[in-house]
Amino acid sequence: MAKSLVVFIILLVTAVFISGCNTVEPKSAEIPEVGSLEAGPDNDESNKIAPVDSEPDKVKTGESVPNVVESAKAEHKGLKPVPAASFHDKCANILKEYVNDKGMVDYQGLRRKRIELRALLREFDNLERREYESWSSEDKIVFWINVYNLQKLSIVTDNYPIKPSSRILTVFYRGTNSIRHIEEKITGHKFLVMDEEFTFGAIEKRFFRGEFDDPRIFFAISSACLSSPPLRNEPYYGSNLSQQLDEQTGRFLSSPLAFGIDREKRKVYLSALFQSSWYGREFVKKFAIDRKFKDQSAETRAVLNFITNYISKKDVTFLETGNYTIKYMTYDWTINDGS
Repeated sequence: MAKSLVVFIILLVTAVFISGCNTVEPKSAEIPEVGSLEAGPDNDESNKIAPVDSEPDKVKTGESVPNVVESAKAEHKGLKPVPAASFHDKCANILKEYVNDKGMVDYQGLRRKRIELRALLREFDNLERREYESWSSEDKIVFWINVYNLQKLSIVTDNYPIKPSSRILTVFYRGTNSIRHIEEKITGHKFLVMDEEFTFGAIEKRFFRGEFDDPRIFFAISSACLSSPPLRNEPYYGSNLSQQLDEQTGRFLSSPLAFGIDREKRKVYLSALFQSSWYGREFVKKFAIDRKFKDQSAETRAVLNFITNYISKKDVTFLETGNYTIKYMTYDWTINDGS
C-alpha cells in the first residue's frame, strides 16, 4: 500500500513537470504600416532628419541662379561718368595764375609749381576711357586741346630757362630765347593720356587733323612762342567751344605777326601757319569754294575764304577785289615768356 502511494506521487510529479515544459508560441508582433504611426515624441515631424543631398552645390532644374556677370554690368551701367565741365574746371587754376591776358606765361613761377602741374597731368592719364566716350564731341575736342597745351607748358617749364647748346645755333635761331633750342625735346616728348602713349605730333594727326574736322582748333593750341596763337588764361568748355574758337581765331588774326596788308606795296602778309607745309591744307575741305580768289591755288583760296570771316570789311574788300601778292611771314620762335 505504501509502495503504491509512493509510485503514484512520483508519477503525478513527473506529469506536472512535463506539462510545465511545453513551449507556448508567442503571438507575432504587429508591425504598423509606414504612415500609420501617430505623432509622438519619437516620431514627431519636427524631429525627422531631412535626407542629405550628396551634391550640395548642384543646381536643381528650374531653380533661378543669380547671374554674376549681368549683376556686374548693371553696377557698371549705374556708375555716373565724370561731368566733362567738372573735368575741364581742373585746368582753371594753372591757366589763370600763370597765363596773362596776352597769352604770355610766367614760366619762372610755374617752375616752382611743377608738382601741381604734374598732378594735373596725371588726371588726364587716370581718366577712364568709358567716361571720355560718354562726352560730347565738343568736350572731347576741349579735352585734347587742354592735354596739348598743358603738356607743352610742362616740357617748356622743365627746360626753363632755355640754354642754347651752341653759339652757332644762337645765331641761326636769332637769339638765346628761341624755343627751337629745345625743339627736339618738345617733338620727342612722350606722355600718357588714358593709359595710352602720345606725342604732340600724334595728337595733331589723330585728332586735330583727323577725327575733329575743324581748322579753328589750330588757333587754340600753342607753340610756346610769340608767333604762336596765344594761350587763353581760362579753360575751354564744350558748351561754349564754338564761340571760344571764333574768339581765338579773331584774336590771332588781329596780331601783326599773323595777318597784315600793305596797300601801297600791294602785299598781303599771312602767318607761316597758313602755308601748305603747316596747316594750310586743313582748310581746303570746307573753304576751297571757287566763287572768289579764283586765281589762287586751292589751299590759298581756302585760307583767304576762311580769314574773311574774322577781319574788317575794309580788309575783306581789298582781299576780294584787289590785286596783290601773298607773302608768308617769318615765324618768331621767341619763347612766350612773361615771367
